[in-house]
Amino acid sequence: MGHPHRLGIVGLGNISAAYLDTLTDSARIRITAVADLDTSRARTLADRLPHARALSVSELVASDEVDTVLNLTIPAAHAEIALAAIGHGKNVYGEKPLAARMADAREIVAAALAAGVGLGSAPDTVLGTGLQTARHAIDDGLIGRPLAASAVMVTAGHERWHPSPDFYYQSGGGPLLDMGPYYVAALVHLLGPVRSVTGAASRLRGTRTITQGPRAGTVIPVDVDTHITGVLEHDSGALSTITTSFDGVATDAAPLEVHGENGTLSVPDPNRFDGEPRLFELGATRWRPLPTAAGYLDSGRGVGLLDFIAAGPDRAARANGDIALHSLDVMTSLLQSAAEGRRLELTTTTERPLPVPLTDREVWNPREL
Repeated sequence: MGHPHRLGIVGLGNISAAYLDTLTDSARIRITAVADLDTSRARTLADRLPHARALSVSELVASDEVDTVLNLTIPAAHAEIALAAIGHGKNVYGEKPLAARMADAREIVAAALAAGVGLGSAPDTVLGTGLQTARHAIDDGLIGRPLAASAVMVTAGHERWHPSPDFYYQSGGGPLLDMGPYYVAALVHLLGPVRSVTGAASRLRGTRTITQGPRAGTVIPVDVDTHITGVLEHDSGALSTITTSFDGVATDAAPLEVHGENGTLSVPDPNRFDGEPRLFELGATRWRPLPTAAGYLDSGRGVGLLDFIAAGPDRAARANGDIALHSLDVMTSLLQSAAEGRRLELTTTTERPLPVPLTDREVWNPREL
């Protein structure tokens, strides 16, 4: 199976621990370099990893010991790091969204294409058993022709749990660009690409107060809309409604539902890799759970990177740059539509990624090569 793929990680904040839980266990990956603005954090992690060196960001993206850069920085830095890595001939796999602005995302995609390097992006939750089993049900015709879907994410805001939530309320943040990628990617996997959007948005208040950690009590500004809702028109003709909010308290709405002519499918939380889809068929009297039928079993953050590395001429990566660009187009167009008060045609499209067959953990994340 060859040598382990050499990975350099940039950005060692909260999300990095979830990636490390998956990647440090994998024989497919060798983490050779780590970098963070907090150099002590990078040194501490490098001491834990047998093959890793703590480097500066500029050293890491240029290192001959790195094949792929895993970009876990905040959204505002995604483009700068990605373009630097691509400029040094590295593959790039990043956290969502692909970039904070559509123009930057297009530049990343174009640069990767010109350089002949791979480009991938989270979210990879869509590759777990929850969403893939739901997709399997749709593809098998259990609900008949899909007509519509709804996606709902409501929370009171990340300042209630995150010690440094500032970037969630700056450009590139907000509930749509932060949490929307999970829901939009799921809708694309389930129903295919989107051709147009109509959005509306609001902002409950201009500041937020951090409630957890050493900065508790600190007031931070809100520079983005914090409640966004919209309608997505898919190429297939299906209509999806989406609501993402940092202004609500709670909801009983299903995270995702897909309605077809013969049934309705309740889809697990797209921010999770697992979960049990449920089906309510026309003429039935109750929901019935669907057995796990597809997806990477026992998966977690980083499964999309492993899928990305395993892809080749016969199969494109499922968490690829095209779907990340299209998802960002959906979200930024929703925000533009809300600001301008009109329906917008999208300027991108994407192929619906290949489904994931039911795959044991030892197959997708082997401990030995």
